[in-house]
Amino acid sequence: MNEHLRIALDLATRGVPPLPLRQGKRPFPNCGACKGNACGGRPNMKHAGPCRCPGVCHAWAAATTEPAVIASPTWGAAWRQAVCVGYHPGAAGLTVVDLDNADAIAWAHGALPATRTVPTTRGEHWIYRGPMRSVNAVRPGVDIKSTMVYARYLGPGTGTMADLPDAVRALAAKEHPAVRPAPHAAVPTGAGGGECRHRTPAYLERGIAMAVQRITEASSAVHVTVYRTFLAVLSAHGRCGCLTDTHVARLFTAAQSKGESVRHCTDAWTNARTALGM
Repeated sequence: MNEHLRIALDLATRGVPPLPLRQGKRPFPNCGACKGNACGGRPNMKHAGPCRCPGVCHAWAAATTEPAVIASPTWGAAWRQAVCVGYHPGAAGLTVVDLDNADAIAWAHGALPATRTVPTTRGEHWIYRGPMRSVNAVRPGVDIKSTMVYARYLGPGTGTMADLPDAVRALAAKEHPAVRPAPHAAVPTGAGGGECRHRTPAYLERGIAMAVQRITEASSAVHVTVYRTFLAVLSAHGRCGCLTDTHVARLFTAAQSKGESVRHCTDAWTNARTALGM
């Protein structure tokens, strides 16, 4: 049996949903039926979306604990091409504090309670019991990976896993507002208390679908395409609070399906907001 597949099946038995990752620790791109999220995507961490594709589509949302799916012929080609195994921490009820260098590790030893620790290429993953919103760059060299992202599986680690502490949740609360779209209704009221005059649900949905398609169909200059697409979305829909976390997640998922990291997505989103003075 393929070693990556063996690890994935073992994770699934422990309630940790795995997915295969290709070169560069990237998720596999969407299949033809899911291209541009035409299928409707998988909008939440429990697969309760309109998409029922059996393939390894939608980045982190592909992760599953169903052995029949993981070991299926459809996933077989992906496992043969995979260079490592990823998993969706939030769906397993976990949060990974990704410490990217020695300074970040030293900070964690002084600021966070001890928990299960896994060595990484450049630093350590500190894993806590309990999910939360994922946030990048909460401080130098520190990312939080939980819901709506994937993390690389690097082994069981050592130490006893602790409950997610308030100190980690507080890091997310300090996040710059430019990278945290606030949840709103799909058609909120404007600043003057009136209805947004041009942002109907259909208009917004069409805009998001076109943006996702633009990203997923990019054959080159993906970084630039992602940034320009984020800029266009924010220019059209970002000033009245129409965008929800789900809309932004669809954009980030599309970008990740093209090989962009969560950090690149967050940076592009932040830069686009800054360029628009938001």
